[in-house]
Amino acid sequence: MAHLEVKPKSKTPWWVWLLLVVIALAILFFLFKGSGNNKEVVTTDSTTTTTETTDGKQAVAATEADWNSVDFNSPKSEDADVTDKDIQVSGNDKYTIYTLGENILFATDNNAVQGSAEAKLKQIVASLNKRYKGATIGVFGNTDSTGPADHNKELGAERAAAIKVWLTKNGGIDDGNISIHSYGEKEPVASNATATGRQQNRNVQIVAFANPQGQ
Repeated sequence: MAHLEVKPKSKTPWWVWLLLVVIALAILFFLFKGSGNNKEVVTTDSTTTTTETTDGKQAVAATEADWNSVDFNSPKSEDADVTDKDIQVSGNDKYTIYTLGENILFATDNNAVQGSAEAKLKQIVASLNKRYKGATIGVFGNTDSTGPADHNKELGAERAAAIKVWLTKNGGIDDGNISIHSYGEKEPVASNATATGRQQNRNVQIVAFANPQGQ
């Protein structure tokens, strides 16, 4: 009988397996790196919000108002749509400020907008829709210096919030375009040493920023 010699199967060298593992890891690395290139990173300063990808390519650039640049003592200006003498209009080529006294907008110790103030607010809305359609709007609540500063700031915010609700519900202005601010007693327009001055300092100011992108 012939003797059949069976040769043992040759083993794959260890370095081949190591090479395969390295190749697999390299493929996984490049796959994860490629999927991360579209991750958005948002950086914000006082004037702009920029969204860009991690590879440095700009994806979106949206303009945001620089509220710290607003000069509430800006010179008075004229607006053909605002004829009510209780509304003070001021500003410059970048923004317009509409100022209404707190006593005109609200009853004493009340945050509900008075019915008598609605005609005045409608004039402001008409101007906003004509000159600042879709623009960024800030509502600022201000008080006099009577009482604690923290209470005054809270009161200013409550009054600003009430005006925002009115502008949204009755003025048809997009809620997302309106922000609420309160300086409390920090931005007086007159002296707090007199009753007349304190009354002037209790106000709400609606600031509309022109959109530099024209959108």
